[in-house]
Amino acid sequence: MTKKLSLLFISCLALLSVRVSAQTELEIEGLEGSLLSNVEAYISAIPEEEYSTSLRFQSRLEKNARDALKALGYYDPSMNFSIEGQEGEHTLVFTVNAGEPVYIYVSDIAITGEAKTDIDFINAVDNSGLNLGQVIDHGKYESLKSRLQNLALRKGYFDGEFTLSRLEIAPGRHQALVRLHYQSGQRYHFGKTKIEGSQIEESRVRSIIPFKEGDPYLASQIGELNQSLSNTEWFSSVYVEPDLDAVGVSRQLPMNVHLSPQVRNQLETSIGYSTDVGVRGKIRWKKPWLNEYGHSLDTGLSISKPEQEATISYKIPLEQVLKDYYIVKYGLKNVDNRDTDSLESNLAFERHWVFDSGWHRTIYTRFLYEEFTQGIQDGTAWLVLPGVSFSKSRSRGGTMPMWGDKKSFSIEATDQALTSDAKLLRLLAQGAIVRSIGENHRGVARGEIGAMYTDNFYKLPPSIRFFAGGDNSVRGYGYEEISPKDKNGYLTGGQFMATTSLEYQYRVVGNWWVATFVDYGDAWISTPDWKMGAGLGIRWASPVGPVRLDFAWGFDAEPGDEFKVHFTLGPEV
Repeated sequence: MTKKLSLLFISCLALLSVRVSAQTELEIEGLEGSLLSNVEAYISAIPEEEYSTSLRFQSRLEKNARDALKALGYYDPSMNFSIEGQEGEHTLVFTVNAGEPVYIYVSDIAITGEAKTDIDFINAVDNSGLNLGQVIDHGKYESLKSRLQNLALRKGYFDGEFTLSRLEIAPGRHQALVRLHYQSGQRYHFGKTKIEGSQIEESRVRSIIPFKEGDPYLASQIGELNQSLSNTEWFSSVYVEPDLDAVGVSRQLPMNVHLSPQVRNQLETSIGYSTDVGVRGKIRWKKPWLNEYGHSLDTGLSISKPEQEATISYKIPLEQVLKDYYIVKYGLKNVDNRDTDSLESNLAFERHWVFDSGWHRTIYTRFLYEEFTQGIQDGTAWLVLPGVSFSKSRSRGGTMPMWGDKKSFSIEATDQALTSDAKLLRLLAQGAIVRSIGENHRGVARGEIGAMYTDNFYKLPPSIRFFAGGDNSVRGYGYEEISPKDKNGYLTGGQFMATTSLEYQYRVVGNWWVATFVDYGDAWISTPDWKMGAGLGIRWASPVGPVRLDFAWGFDAEPGDEFKVHFTLGPEV
């Protein structure tokens, strides 16, 4: 008896083993487009290891498919199964005929209250896809309900409610009756704004508020105020909220702004590396607010082998603190790179405007004194440089944006009448653009053009002249090694400069990309001698910004110096 039971047990294990090892694949036929996608989405909830040819599994598939089709308005599908394949490797063919859809027979959607004439509510209903004669889609019905509720919260219809919300289906007649009535009530307006906890003069804080008392309520403007107050860097915490206790009592909602002062001193240190300058260490000491007027102080020290720079700047905000301000800054920079040895002292007085269009305009005057050796030339230069610059930057998609662009233009001029050592007109334009196709294809283009007109080029210091080449210029060449040369072969810098770069990137997996690129450009005095570089690269969208590793070939580089490896950390635009 015991022996028989043991044999029976072994046989059951063998059958179970065969059953587990048997593979069942599923094929869905008879559907396409959104119907197929939705059925596949519902069925994907079933783990593949549970696939089988059993009647129980078929019943489960049929239920999921019916639910998926009902959601899109198909209530009367027909389904059948067939099994193909050999023992141990089966294919379950699931054939579905969606049948005739259910059409909207009654579309009773009504907005009452003050939102009745609100264009956003009108557009939400018109674009809902719930008009007479359309196939009923449960998702669109739920989406309209959510859309109306979200609009009410965003635009201040806090008394809004559905007085009727019903979706009726008559499958036998293939008819759907949509009944949706929304009573918005009144739209609330912004009331008085109360500011608490600010160490900055209240009038300066109020200049940031994007709304006035009596304006219609918009949640986006509360978010804008939150962001703007944070951008001042005056406060360690910012909290803006409407006083909802006033709902139902007054049409105007008081606004409460709670602020906490930022610490008086901030110290930041960082270390980085690029093939242009090698290891670079930075120390930054900042006082985000000095007094009740919101003045601030920012100092920095940057050290690398070829360049050392110390800066200090003092910012004075005006009536619109984020859009209008003065900056006074001083910088001392030492450069010992290739054929350039200079000590640059720069004092600048700047007036800034930030426009609603996103453009940033700066009018400035800077006083430049520079002692330098450029190749075989030694000299000193004193220049008083009035100038104006415009810049604009846009991006979407985090530290490695999938869409963005940046452009800047500047013009400086001086004359001996301003006590300068030379007459000069200097122009510089820079631009970069990022565009993508889907999630895996990304393109980056960059360009830079510079020109200056002077009566004495060799009187101008190296910081004014143009050089090309390096990580962010023409790759395949060393940092600022593209330049005209004097009779002894030393770099002199150029009077003109133009560079361009085209790059294609493909996402391999996750945050890792591969890239291919071609760069082109030159810096020259009389006639350009264009240089080309091209190569392959690796990109990593790290948490602290894009990391770029490039292997580049300079087609016009000196023999034996054609190959360069470029490594950089930082944004592309």
